[in-house]
Amino acid sequence: MQNTKANNKVPDIAKAGFTSAWLPPAVDSFSPDGYTPQNLYSLNTKYGSEHQLKALLQKMKQYKVRSMSDIVINHRVGTTQGRGGMYNRFDGIPLSWDERAVTSCTGGMGNRSTGENFHGFPNIDHTQGFVRKDIIGWLLWLRHNVGFQDFRFDFAKGFSPKYVREYIEGARPLFSVGEYWDSCNYNFSTLDYNQDSHRQRIINWIDGTGQLSTAFDFTTKGILQEAVKGNFWRLRDPQGKPPGVMGWWPSRAVTFIDNHDTGSTQAHWPFPKDHLMEGYAYILTHPGIPTVFYDHFCDWGNSIREKIVKLIDIRKCQGIHSRSPIRILEAKQNLYSAIIGEKVCMKIGDGSWCPSGREWTLSTSGHNYAVWNK
Repeated sequence: MQNTKANNKVPDIAKAGFTSAWLPPAVDSFSPDGYTPQNLYSLNTKYGSEHQLKALLQKMKQYKVRSMSDIVINHRVGTTQGRGGMYNRFDGIPLSWDERAVTSCTGGMGNRSTGENFHGFPNIDHTQGFVRKDIIGWLLWLRHNVGFQDFRFDFAKGFSPKYVREYIEGARPLFSVGEYWDSCNYNFSTLDYNQDSHRQRIINWIDGTGQLSTAFDFTTKGILQEAVKGNFWRLRDPQGKPPGVMGWWPSRAVTFIDNHDTGSTQAHWPFPKDHLMEGYAYILTHPGIPTVFYDHFCDWGNSIREKIVKLIDIRKCQGIHSRSPIRILEAKQNLYSAIIGEKVCMKIGDGSWCPSGREWTLSTSGHNYAVWNK
């Protein structure tokens, strides 16, 4: 999304009730999408110029929408060939690290990685004190010189969460979220009912950040996109709670339907598009911190956008928050229903259901979903 195009959408985003907007990596990159960064202090990208970016962030601040920077610090593309003929030196640009800044497992002279390797690129060695000092300096620059307020940590599996803690403590973003994307548990091609070990791994990562960062709730996404195909029994765990990270630690669970990797043009793990609004009816009425995908809000037509905005409005007006209590009433093959907080009741699926009691009023409904409030 170009900075100028985004600038024009800020009033609509603010009016819809969004509090933060995640922007793509705003730094010079080997690939134009921004996810293979090189010169971290250059803000001229395919998305626009440094001037346009700062104007966008200023407008977002004016409309009280926080700007979230995509922090890609697992790997970095070198400018110069070092030992072994690999591009693992960063000569001639700010943060001019040598081969010590690259992990030994990806061709550098640093220590082994503290996480998984991102193959094909020099992975940054976060055990090095000079690397961490430089990254904190850069993050402080993003916060105070550029104007970003929130951080999203890309490929969080690639380095120890204790470094994320150090970076958050050093730069003090208003809000942080980590992309700890781990595979769900499958039996061949069938998703297991019990995903406790999957959500525990995400929770372990949050704990590793000193509980300073939230994490994307990949467990909820994986379960929800199977549930909407007619397996709504998946949406209640053996303890009667929501089965994702949201069910165990809702104030640290950032729920979502799709992102630029899972959906959009890449479509690595897309949510079934015929059931999109059932997914949003679930995450926008439930505890956790819900997010809406840009494509769905801006590119899928006015009808989808208006339905999403209505659900956001219900959430805000009825006081649903990340820790709202939830009571699951039904979770069977073709139906899921729940009461959230004191004032909201919802159902998804093609099963027939409505709440008992005259105090409930239908506030919105669509194909296979309905929400009531008192």
